[in-house]
Amino acid sequence: MVGDGNTAVTNAHVLPDSSEDFSDSSMAVQVRGAANALQMRMATVLALDKEHDLAVLRFDGPAVPALTLGDSDAVREGQAVAFMGFPIGGALGFSAVTHRGLISSITAAALPTPTAQQLNAKAIRSLRAGAFDIFQLDATAYPGNSGGPLFDPEKGEVLGVINMVFIKGTKESALTHPSGISYAIPSRYVVQLLQRGGAK
Repeated sequence: MVGDGNTAVTNAHVLPDSSEDFSDSSMAVQVRGAANALQMRMATVLALDKEHDLAVLRFDGPAVPALTLGDSDAVREGQAVAFMGFPIGGALGFSAVTHRGLISSITAAALPTPTAQQLNAKAIRSLRAGAFDIFQLDATAYPGNSGGPLFDPEKGEVLGVINMVFIKGTKESALTHPSGISYAIPSRYVVQLLQRGGAK
């Protein structure tokens, strides 16, 4: 949760609809409300950045505590970080889990489109425009961590959004033989998307 406490950031690829027009689509998000109780809230997509695999959601109801976005440009290799998410939620249950790790590399990456059917002129222009910096982590994220915050464990500031896990072979092998290589999108792209989407 960021901004005024009614805005959430996640990965674009976790949304139930991959179309460009989200004006009529709605979904539910789970938040912690009063007395730390989990609540389901209706949400809509406020802004989308498929090039960096980010989405901003606006949800109904009372505001919840928001996280502070940190300066991802100040992140350095070897820096300690932590990230949260719901790894393998279907098997382990939907309880938030926190992992610690290091920024092992700041490397250039270009996110591929999920399928050949989604390869279009905009996606091709994005690939031709060149890569952007992404954080490589030495900690192991799993399917279900996508969209979770990467943060400074001392200050609590969000430095990025967990994006993907490098998987050798099938998705099932991520459980039995994890590669230990995970990636996060720097928070600078979150800030840019919030500004474009008009989030408060």
